Formats: sequence, structure tokens, C-alpha cells
Amino acid sequence: MNGKTANGKADSVVDEKALKESMSKSMNLFRAEMGDGEFQRFSDLIQSEFGIKMPPTKKVLLQSRFQKRLRALGMQSYKEYCDYVFSEHGREQERRHLIDVVTTNTTHFFREPKHWDIMNQIVLPDLWRRGVGRSGALKMWSAGCSSGEEPYTLAMVLSEFGARHNGFDFSILATDISTEILQKAKNAVYSMEKADEIPMDMKKKYVLKSKNKARPLIKIDASLRNKVQFQRLNFMENFRLQQEQDIIFCRNVVIYFDRETQVVLFNKFCNNLKAGGYLFIGHSESLSGMQLPIKQVAPTVFQRLG
Repeated sequence: MNGKTANGKADSVVDEKALKESMSKSMNLFRAEMGDGEFQRFSDLIQSEFGIKMPPTKKVLLQSRFQKRLRALGMQSYKEYCDYVFSEHGREQERRHLIDVVTTNTTHFFREPKHWDIMNQIVLPDLWRRGVGRSGALKMWSAGCSSGEEPYTLAMVLSEFGARHNGFDFSILATDISTEILQKAKNAVYSMEKADEIPMDMKKKYVLKSKNKARPLIKIDASLRNKVQFQRLNFMENFRLQQEQDIIFCRNVVIYFDRETQVVLFNKFCNNLKAGGYLFIGHSESLSGMQLPIKQVAPTVFQRLG
């Protein structure tokens, strides 16, 4: 009996010592700071490959977000992580995880309500009069779709328009650079609070509620999910969509890019937008001073010339 007790105490001491060592390593990790050299390398990489500005004021933010990756990889310093990211193996395996933790994914259903009024009162009636959505599906692109609230909102708005206009059809392309956030968008599952942002009549038609009262969730109905195609796309690449779009939504995305990158990107959007098609940007964004083949039809809403 005494022997077992002694062994039990010894095991306890060993376990306690291992726990303290583990906690100490964790504490050291969180006390560690990213060096200026590592930050500059990360900053240059993020801007050159993903277009996102990362000034020195973002160092603490970047350091905080990278902690998740350091923990996952079992690394003890930002230098170790930096060396890995720039290694051959890291370029192949880690870059997609890096962009997942760097990107900001703030969105919700029916964001910027004035845009939906403009869609219903100006844009969709104009396209319908010109035959768009009759002989073939109206093509819409949600560029920088995040976790899916925007493209599913678009699907609701277009479905309601279709209910009032017999024969109207549409399809939505939704793209983002983050594979993690795209998977969430494809799942179309959200917290119950998200449903509060959806008008009641649409909520009844397009939102399914879980029966689990302990974890209340909603799921977007298959009739909308089937109208949205999700695809990974990096704005910094020389992309060309398979088909020109009738409407492009790119809202609250380019604010993270420098002016030069914004000009290049909006020219890419115009090259993928049909003549007479519409471009929506966020209310905090501006195209002022850019030489683009568009005209303004409403605040933050533009029409392609040609």
C-alpha cells in the first residue's frame, strides 16, 4: 500500500512538473514579440501576394493573429514561424493558413440597406427591361464574399424579384481568398442571431431553424444555396472570369489595399463587367480620380460604359 502511495506521489510530482514546463513554454510564447525584421518580411509578403496593406501600426494585430498558427505548429517564436513561411515547404503548405488568419471577415445579412433599395428600384428593373435574366441567367459576382452573408442576401433579393417577374433567372459567383471562410460560406450555417438581420417574409421562405435549443442555429435553404457557386480567387492574380458579369458587388474589401492596387483591381472588375452592367462598392470606399470606363448612377453604385 505504501509503495503504491509513493509511486502515486512521484507520478503526481512528475505530472505537475511537466504541466509547469508546458505552461512556462506557453507563457514565453505569449510574451515573445515579433522582431521588426520578421514583421517587415511578413508585411511585404502580405501586400505583394494578397494586396493587403500591413503598416507598422498593424504589428501587434499581426502578432496576435499569428499566435494561432504558432500554437498549431508547436513553434516557440515568430522568427521560427517566419523562416518556415519563407521555406519551400512553407510556401506550399502554410501560405493558405497565413491568409486565413490575416484576412478580416466582418459581414452580415442585408448590410448597407440602401444598396438593396437601389437594386430593386433602379438596377434590376433596368436590366430586366433590356432582357437580362430572360433568355439567359443574370450573372452576378460577389467579390470578397467572406462567410457568405452577402451572396445569400443577393440570392434572396433576386429570388424575390423573380417571384414578381415571370421567367427571370440568375446565378451568383461568390469568391474569396480564404479557403477556411469559403468552407463556412458553403456550409451556410449561422448563429440564430444572424437571422434577426433578415426581413421576416424572407426569413420564413429561405431560412431553416435547428431544433437544438441548446445550440440554436440557422441554415440557408437549398433553393438559395443551389444558386451560388463558391470559388477561391486572389485579386492580385491576373484573373479573367469565364463570363462577363451583369452586376459586381465588391464592398468593404479594397479599403485594405493601397491606392495603386485599388486602381489595378477596379480596372480588372471593369474588364469582367458587361457594358451596361453595374458595380457596387462599400460606402467607405471611393473611385474618385480613377480613370475607369464607368459612370456613377447613385452613391457607391456605377454603370459600365461602352
